[in-house]
Amino acid sequence: MIIFRNYGRGDEVVNVNWLQEVEKRKQHIIQDTQEFLRINSVLDETTATETQPFGAGISKALLHMLNKGKEHQFYVKNIDGYAGVVEMGEGAESVGILCHIDVVPTGDGWVSAPFAAEIRENKIFARGAIDNKGPTMAAFWAMEIVKELQLPLHKRVRMILGTDEESNWRCVEHYFKHEEMPTLGFAPDADFPIIHAEKGITDVSFNWNNHEENDYSELTLISFQSGERFNMVPDKAVVSINGEEKQLVEMATKFNLYLQKNQHNGQVEQTGDLLHLIYEGVAAHGSTPENGLNAGVYLTKFLTQFVFQNSANAFLNFIVEHSDQQGNTLGIALSDDVSGPLTVNLGLMQFKDKGEAQVGLNIRYPVTASFDDCFNRLNKKALEQQAIFTIHDHMEPNYVEKEHPLIQTLQSVYKRQTGEEPTLLAIGGGTYARSLSTGVAFGPMFPGREDVAHKKNEFIDIDDLFRMTALYAEAIYELAKDA
Repeated sequence: MIIFRNYGRGDEVVNVNWLQEVEKRKQHIIQDTQEFLRINSVLDETTATETQPFGAGISKALLHMLNKGKEHQFYVKNIDGYAGVVEMGEGAESVGILCHIDVVPTGDGWVSAPFAAEIRENKIFARGAIDNKGPTMAAFWAMEIVKELQLPLHKRVRMILGTDEESNWRCVEHYFKHEEMPTLGFAPDADFPIIHAEKGITDVSFNWNNHEENDYSELTLISFQSGERFNMVPDKAVVSINGEEKQLVEMATKFNLYLQKNQHNGQVEQTGDLLHLIYEGVAAHGSTPENGLNAGVYLTKFLTQFVFQNSANAFLNFIVEHSDQQGNTLGIALSDDVSGPLTVNLGLMQFKDKGEAQVGLNIRYPVTASFDDCFNRLNKKALEQQAIFTIHDHMEPNYVEKEHPLIQTLQSVYKRQTGEEPTLLAIGGGTYARSLSTGVAFGPMFPGREDVAHKKNEFIDIDDLFRMTALYAEAIYELAKDA
């Protein structure tokens, strides 16, 4: 494994061991990462204003990074609170590093407080540690190392700080209305070695309002709630049911047996003719629903053995019928050789006793598939179900050919520093790389590491933090050194 190279700096030849350069600054990197992770940067529309469009926490995180950039004598710019720029170097062309500072909600069950950034077992535990605030700080320090080494650059290096990646990408839309498109770049927000293909992503929902005055049953499903985001596997589902006390006692007993059979956790609360059931699942990123345990799906499978009002039965049956993660029953089971099969995550499931219901799906389709084809099939399904079909968001696939110089450069850097083969990967996740004309995802997850993004007790391994910083530093220089 070769982790150093000789570079020219004027008439001087500089021998750079990138990992050693990181080691010299390791305490600063750890401290800055912890400090950044202690800022709660979950979307909070209740505190949104014109200057902080996604709430006070995200605004605080953005200003924190811009102030950090000023301290290190980078050029910085606040793009109306929607995004930030931290830049160094000169030149007409630029290398973009696309990061995001917003994080998903924390959920329950953390060992330490989600924003405490506590260190245990050589890991920093916090929401956003791996997705994406830890890698953002690694890329920031990579820029600082290149700057301190005074190596000659012929392209500008522009870190773009997004603020709405976990929701609707309004930050990217605003940024590109007002700022330049980097010549090429990468997003440190997925897996190593290199992700050159990202599936198309769409959030859609089936909605009903089937209230009927005669819609009556001895058991009444009053409310059902599971999921906070389309792109998260729900780790909790709650249902409230009204009925005769004897029936509810029987249901509670069966529910406990169901939990035991599946070896899952849950809770039962009963007061007279009102029963509350809580199912506990395992959260996961919506791009890999197979890695989670969908609490909403498991709870509906239990409930379908009982008879409720017609609107509730239709809601529950729809979820169970279309709970497979490949889209078979929806008629959208597509696949290709580049990026693999389509995936479906049931991220939102809601029902109210007046017949108002919603099932929200996060769909990741292959890079060669047609979105129009998917849309037509889903719309047909909605008509069959007498549902209103809504597209909430859609992002086209991203694909960079393996022969492209961006790919070749990153492969060389990765192989030189790790000694491992820089395999090209395809994912269902959506990174900011797809917003570039030419961009890929590069890290931060090393092969074999557990994917803890969006999960409770999310962490970043400190040794991995150093390794990715070294990789990003060399990649930045190699991409920016030539005109």
